Amino acid sequence: MGLSAVAVPYASYLRVYEPLAAFPEPERSHWRRYAEAGHLPTAQDELRQSLADLVPVPPVPVPVHESRDAFVAVVDGVTHVCPWRTRLRAWLALEQLQEELPAPVLDAVLPPVVRRQTAADYEQWRSANPDARPWIRSATWHVPVRWFVLFDDSERDFEPGSVAEPDADGDGDQKQCTAPVLRYRAAMVQARRRVARGLRVLRDSLEEGPLIDGLVDVGRWLEEFHPRSLVELDYGGLVHAIPESRLAGDHSAAEVAEGLAALREGDGARAAETYARLTARWRGVRELQYAS
Repeated sequence: MGLSAVAVPYASYLRVYEPLAAFPEPERSHWRRYAEAGHLPTAQDELRQSLADLVPVPPVPVPVHESRDAFVAVVDGVTHVCPWRTRLRAWLALEQLQEELPAPVLDAVLPPVVRRQTAADYEQWRSANPDARPWIRSATWHVPVRWFVLFDDSERDFEPGSVAEPDADGDGDQKQCTAPVLRYRAAMVQARRRVARGLRVLRDSLEEGPLIDGLVDVGRWLEEFHPRSLVELDYGGLVHAIPESRLAGDHSAAEVAEGLAALREGDGARAAETYARLTARWRGVRELQYAS
């Protein structure tokens, strides 16, 4: 099976890009050379690489070696890097998978002997790397509502997709079809401030629950990174599941901000209406995974 035949996962991503100064040597020099080389991979390249290990029989759920690739963003002349850390993220994803899938299904996807060896490898690696954390978080078939708290609608970037154009002059230079892009990018200091403000509002208005717990978890994760980092929310493969017209009109971060503002003002009815509208729309996306 070729990689092009593997279906694209419908996943969204929350990424942190740290400035080069945040990395110790010799890693800093590696990322500097990497960025200067200019041969920078895309999110699709990362996806293909991670899927490649699932093709063999038995599958390889966790790469043998850690990735030396990263996403790079240059903002105001400062180079920021988001390491893939594919191996660590694969271990974390496998833990989550074991919580979500019934045992018979999990055994069919990943034999028990493979999972036991993978767990042993992770335990050994974690003992040698107790402070390791991923620069990228992912969610399948939705964007967690708590992620939108980190962003303002002004930080939203939507790029329409394009259709393939025929090679009119026969020189082989054919314009390829591209998918739409929807993402947000914020300064770390702004993202942390919004998390803190959101938590104050939620704790003053609601009982402890998954929404508050999830936002606390995101806030703790952000504290692990350099204060001059960038935080990016990318709809990723979800753009293939949501009609482009709906993506163009999707302002979920603005709706979350509206709901928090309503709670702050004591308008519970307006907050509930906003939250219901938001969750209903994303529930519709999540239900697509069960469509035949």
